[in-house]
Amino acid sequence: MFVLHIALQGCLRGRDVVYGLTADTGGHIRYLLDLVAASAQDFGVAEIVVATRLFQGPPGPDYAVPEERISDKVRLVRLPSAAPGYLSKEAMHEEVASFADNLVAWIGAQARAPDLIHAHYADAAAVAAIVEARLGIPFVFTAHSLGRVKAAMLGGDAAGAPDLARRIATEEAALAQATLVIASSRDEAEVQYAGYESYNPGRVRVVPPGSDLARFAAARPHPRVDALIDRFLHDPAKPPLLAMARPVARKNLAALVRAYGESPELRARANLVIVAGTRGDIDALDGDMAATMRDLLVLIDRYDLYGSVAYPKTHRPDDAPAIYAYARERGGLFVNPALNEPFGLTLLEASAAGLPLVATDSGGPNDIVETCGNGLLVDPRDPAAIAQACLRILADPALRARYVAGGARAAAAYDWDRHAARYHALLRALLAPEPPLRTPWQLLVCDIDNTLVGCEAALGIFRRWRSQQTGLAFGVATGRSFHSAMAVLEQQMSPRPQVMITSVGSEIYHLDANGVTYTADAAWRETIAAGWDRAAVRAALAGIDGLLPQGPLEQRPYKLSYFGGAAAARRVGAHLAEAGLAARVIHSHDRYLDVLPAEASKGTAVDHVRALYGLPERAVFVAGDSGNDVEMLRARVQAIIVANYSDDLASNAALQHSYVARASHARGIIEGVAHFRRMLAHAS
Repeated sequence: MFVLHIALQGCLRGRDVVYGLTADTGGHIRYLLDLVAASAQDFGVAEIVVATRLFQGPPGPDYAVPEERISDKVRLVRLPSAAPGYLSKEAMHEEVASFADNLVAWIGAQARAPDLIHAHYADAAAVAAIVEARLGIPFVFTAHSLGRVKAAMLGGDAAGAPDLARRIATEEAALAQATLVIASSRDEAEVQYAGYESYNPGRVRVVPPGSDLARFAAARPHPRVDALIDRFLHDPAKPPLLAMARPVARKNLAALVRAYGESPELRARANLVIVAGTRGDIDALDGDMAATMRDLLVLIDRYDLYGSVAYPKTHRPDDAPAIYAYARERGGLFVNPALNEPFGLTLLEASAAGLPLVATDSGGPNDIVETCGNGLLVDPRDPAAIAQACLRILADPALRARYVAGGARAAAAYDWDRHAARYHALLRALLAPEPPLRTPWQLLVCDIDNTLVGCEAALGIFRRWRSQQTGLAFGVATGRSFHSAMAVLEQQMSPRPQVMITSVGSEIYHLDANGVTYTADAAWRETIAAGWDRAAVRAALAGIDGLLPQGPLEQRPYKLSYFGGAAAARRVGAHLAEAGLAARVIHSHDRYLDVLPAEASKGTAVDHVRALYGLPERAVFVAGDSGNDVEMLRARVQAIIVANYSDDLASNAALQHSYVARASHARGIIEGVAHFRRMLAHAS
């Protein structure tokens, strides 16, 4: 496989990248270089080329070198465009056509054309679309950050920004044209992209990037780095609040200075350390970095923070582990107050180095903190909330210890080898499609957690069994969102479902002909939307005793999700009935409570799919393990309860027709299907 990456923004070179050299030389370059390094380890990848702009003059001669060999498999190729010098991302649209012409010519001169293109940022996707139109090479897209998110951050100030409007239009085209979109987090896939007209959730995959966390887990202080920071501080022994980010407006470092400056208690307890890239003269900084640095210095002066705030001008690229270790050894924590953080590699690095986190609740940190349990999320626009979260961790040693322990899980959860394996599996599947069955004669739909997955050996047996079921369409029905479910299935190397019933039956997705992407079932959405008043249901449930809303990512257009016990579930039903609101309440594991449109459930969703396939009732098998499977199990004649069930399913009077398997997890699914097939054979 030959993969061509396109990345036009910033100052890209194969090693020793100077992050923060320009406003656009940031995390996307780190992501790209780490990705290609991991990809190169795959024996099935023959060649990788990273194509970027060639430009003369500042920031230096390295960026005028036409080709740079990164490794045996990886080359960095710089191609000219119309403008000879460095350009910011706001001006990059003017270079798309000329760069695409030169890239098409370069591809034509190669012994072999790339199999697939991966575009990074929307202008690169515009180039990739031109190449695809001329040469037929498909492309996948990674946005890294989005114009609509920036527009939301700017509010009314975005109205007069033509560059931002142009960027959003380019992103719309990229989402519409890309074969597949690679996202780093559920927030990106389910919230950030959702504001685009071209958004199709079934064509987005969440593949969290990895990080080289081993060197951060082994981080040790360094006297030179300690001195670099300590020279600013009256009392260097105090715990530091560490922030490490480019000094650009969206990183919101000013809010952290305000949070610190306006909290006497926080100033008494801690120092503030801001590592904001490498700079010479502030006036020479690129983009909005100069203005941002001036704002920080004005705030430091306004609150008279001299001796309490460190803001070193320079640090070496390899100093980051020692900077994290500096904060760890003094009992500090890491703060990311960005208005939006698409992913947050520095959060993983800091966490691996042993620092608890206080992070923005906008973007990738939602996924990181949920996965690792390593810190607190805050509204980045609320300096008081930032200060309060920092104080909460500093004042509670047990809480700090729990978050530090959670950080140790980051290396396992965010691993580049795991990322590359999933990424390559997707690319290979796109290049060699396995289309779904057009006329299946049977359908199997099963729950995911603790039914299909939960036992690695059983899932391995299921994979082999599934490969032999030529006439069987396979689907899943889960409480998870589409992207959460797909991430689990691909991480566990599950067979790819032909149908995905997600969010407790409130959404249905069907596998496309390319065998990788999915299309949402619009007819099902219209069916369940009738009579559903989400706002009224939410208002009716506000303040119910024992009912706690789940996180924002678990709330869907046709699903409201809460934590609550059986008593809370009864109160919810009573409140909705009293308010005259039609809705379905589903309670499971004595903890999770979902409220859906009256017509929505796993059971009704399975019946919708059965009707689409034109299958009789006896051709459908369903399998589950918990309370949120009850609607699906009781509605089907051929219902399977796996042996590791919960919520007392086997004693449920409505499920007495079900087959209770002796085997657990996926083995129980196979056992149940075999049981019902034997019954069908005897009946005929």
